[in-house]
Amino acid sequence: MITSSPSSMSRPFRFLGALVLSALLAACVAPPATRVVLLPQADGRPSAVVVSARGGSETLDTPYQRATASSRATGAPVVDRADPAQIRAENALLFDLAPTPAQNYTVFFETGGTVLTIASIQTMTDVVAAALARSGGEILVTGHTDTTGTAAQNDALSLMRAQQVRQMFIQRSFPATRIEAVGRGERELAVPTADNVSEPRNRRVTIEVR
Repeated sequence: MITSSPSSMSRPFRFLGALVLSALLAACVAPPATRVVLLPQADGRPSAVVVSARGGSETLDTPYQRATASSRATGAPVVDRADPAQIRAENALLFDLAPTPAQNYTVFFETGGTVLTIASIQTMTDVVAAALARSGGEILVTGHTDTTGTAAQNDALSLMRAQQVRQMFIQRSFPATRIEAVGRGERELAVPTADNVSEPRNRRVTIEVR
């Protein structure tokens, strides 16, 4: 039996993040086979997939690596490199059906509260327009803080910032049911600092429009 499964190093695959293309080759002169091609993720992050057959397994961890395994052979899958242009040409319909890659934005806040910086107010105008133009899109809003204050205070503040940004989308007619707001406090600093350091780049909300 031939199977393919994500390796432990990879995140759940999106359509174009680490799409696995599998096709049965039914040519009468050769036994049926399965081919798996690893595509690059849209944001450039690494991904991998393990392709297993009766005789062993191989890991694909480089974009456009291809594993070919016969359902009747006893050896491990044969790995080579596919031609990117050929893969896209032969699977044009799949690529046409792929969802638009997620868009990521960051807005920043004045110290100690939920007031956006002047530049980020303009950014929000652009983000809302992009979100509204995306049919059926969803939004994940994640609030963050710097290291000033206690952990509990920062957890609450980060959530307040996320909820405020969420409300800005709702006020501009983006469906509330398609927006999730969460707070991460000071756990995921954009710029690592010691405790009680006021760092503007850490006072932020990240927005993923997907």
